[in-house]
Amino acid sequence: MMLDEVTITRAIIDRYMEKLHANLDLDVAIVGGGPSGLVAGYYLAKKGYNVAMFERKLSIGGGMWGGGMMMNEIVVQEEAKRILDEFGIPCREYVEGYYTADSVVSTSTLTSKATLAGLSVFNLITVEDVMVRDNRVNGLVINWSPVEMAGLHVDPLTLRARYTIDATGHPAEVLNVISKKVDAKLSTDTGKVIGERSLWAEVAESTTIENTKEAFPGVYTAGMCANAVFGAHRMGPVFGGMLLSGEKVAQVLDRKLQEED
Repeated sequence: MMLDEVTITRAIIDRYMEKLHANLDLDVAIVGGGPSGLVAGYYLAKKGYNVAMFERKLSIGGGMWGGGMMMNEIVVQEEAKRILDEFGIPCREYVEGYYTADSVVSTSTLTSKATLAGLSVFNLITVEDVMVRDNRVNGLVINWSPVEMAGLHVDPLTLRARYTIDATGHPAEVLNVISKKVDAKLSTDTGKVIGERSLWAEVAESTTIENTKEAFPGVYTAGMCANAVFGAHRMGPVFGGMLLSGEKVAQVLDRKLQEED
């Protein structure tokens, strides 16, 4: 068979546009492709919700790829091992209560299982703004990441979402946009994104889960973003709290969506 370059191009454009059209009206939009967002996307997609992820970088997985200081191993505590087991990610006990896993295996498996469950992923997409109606976020304003990086003035496109998860990690990108552009306060002590405190793994792991909650009507935090928004500590290369945060936000939104339907 002869391969035709224009047919190849048409196939890519047509299939991408099919995917984009199918995700312009979402149950849940996840911004940020790290482990918490992937876990949330996995559980929500398994429930049958129309859920899509928007990641500004080329690769999905956030900081998990690099393990600790580019040594590609991660640590997960006892409470989160069951999530690794559910995803089929092999891990080994190091000492009692501490488990290690290969960060490349972990990240690639989370990505594979989430997308096979039905999560649509759009990489190289930046969320530059939100749509707010009646003091509630009901959609996202998106553009190509290279457009943002080049500083080009190119108008964006929009999509609707019943709920949004800000899983953008340390920058808390969506909630920072809301804090700057929307004439309303976040549900934090200051009414704005507080910013993360210095590294303290023991405290940060529990507060990551505690701070996984609604920070603005229609917008929930997950992963490191949760601690950045509510002013808690960062946790370093221990990833149990990230996984549990993704599970929690998926459970919360599943209940909310069921109540509304």
